[in-house]
Amino acid sequence: MGKIVISENVSLDGVVQDPTGEEGFRLGGWFGQTEAQDLEAWAQVAFAEALGAEALLLGRRSYEWFAARWPSRSGEWADRLNSLPKYVVSSTLEVLDWNNSTVLKGNVVNDVSKLKQEVAGDIVVYASGQLVNTLLEHDLVDELRLMIFPTVLGAGDRLFGEVSHRKPMRLVDTRTVGDGLVCLTYEPARGA
Repeated sequence: MGKIVISENVSLDGVVQDPTGEEGFRLGGWFGQTEAQDLEAWAQVAFAEALGAEALLLGRRSYEWFAARWPSRSGEWADRLNSLPKYVVSSTLEVLDWNNSTVLKGNVVNDVSKLKQEVAGDIVVYASGQLVNTLLEHDLVDELRLMIFPTVLGAGDRLFGEVSHRKPMRLVDTRTVGDGLVCLTYEPARGA
């Protein structure tokens, strides 16, 4: 059975918006303002995560962002991401140019539940804020991996939106990445 793993880069105050500065958000670009050695350490963690994934699950906007960048890249990390099966939740996409991509146009909850039955291993969700909130709301998230960047933005889209009821989580791992980043891993505390 597959495991839905949310993997997010977040500011200290929970902002996920425009980490690269390409979306025009006035506080965007916070990812690139991180120390070089920390970004190198982050890249090692992200590459290892890609090696451990069996599939990617993305929302439309995140898919378009990744699909515009990764197919033209080379190297082991690019080879891994480009070869992974990719599932895209979208009601509007018709053509998926990134190889091994499949659009999920039906009911998100049903489609992702079915995907968890079909894929053995980690199904990693990058970015995809709206999708993350839908998965969390419907108790489809099996693990949260939050890479915390040491900056407070004070504004911007946060990772978590409103949910209909409390979602207790249990911390299962914490580690320092480089000198300034922290990776926190949580699992739902089902039944808590």
